[in-house]
Amino acid sequence: MRGGSIVSMRQRTFAEPTGRRIRVRLGATLVADSTRAQLLVQYGRGGMPTYYLPLDDVRGEALADESAGPDGRTRWTVTDGSSRAVGAAWTHPDPTGDLSVLDKHVTFSWTELDWFEEDEQVFVHARDPHKRVDTLRSSRRVEVWVAGELVARSVRPVLLFETGLPTRYYLPFEDVRQELLEASDLITRCPYKGTARYWSVRVGDTLEPDLVWSYPDPVPEIPKIKDLVCFFNERVDLVVDGVPQERPASPWSRSVRTQPR
Repeated sequence: MRGGSIVSMRQRTFAEPTGRRIRVRLGATLVADSTRAQLLVQYGRGGMPTYYLPLDDVRGEALADESAGPDGRTRWTVTDGSSRAVGAAWTHPDPTGDLSVLDKHVTFSWTELDWFEEDEQVFVHARDPHKRVDTLRSSRRVEVWVAGELVARSVRPVLLFETGLPTRYYLPFEDVRQELLEASDLITRCPYKGTARYWSVRVGDTLEPDLVWSYPDPVPEIPKIKDLVCFFNERVDLVVDGVPQERPASPWSRSVRTQPR
């Protein structure tokens, strides 16, 4: 159960206009507001999906300390007069060819500034409209084994299908051996699902850190996973309807603390 095929994300990079109003804030200060943003869809080392806004839609005094880097990007410090986010705004390194629509546009850091699609805050990265997240209730029998020990068994999972990622099996807490769970301090955010909290699993002398997560208050679009728990099937032995599942290879095959969810 340790092989598995590699789960790959879309490799092509492209830009397209969005009909959403995009706003960016530094603290309480609105630094950019646009109904003419371009969505750059990208995955992997180049980054995650983000919006590029016309420079004309950025508050003039918000950008300071302009500099040109060796990577072809122009960078700025974003400021509201009292706070400064150094190097938190930049241009695309090569706005030519199919990406020429990004010329005279700028994007911002998703960690140092707050982004909004219309009036709703979005975390981590822009939502890709070509990516689907579907949840389906199921009666499939799901078993989760860690270090040879059965830690969960359920016939009432919710299956979550997300483009380019392994199928996730969300289980009721009552179907998990909760005495094996140890609360973790890890919290992550997903633009499609919300804010997740984590648990580690201890079986005898074996501790699998940050192996289980739950969304206590998921985004309104996927309410069915509320307060259910899910295991990284990259790191457990999963059995579905009596059939052992291969462990998929994905960005979460190792420590979740180094990977965005």
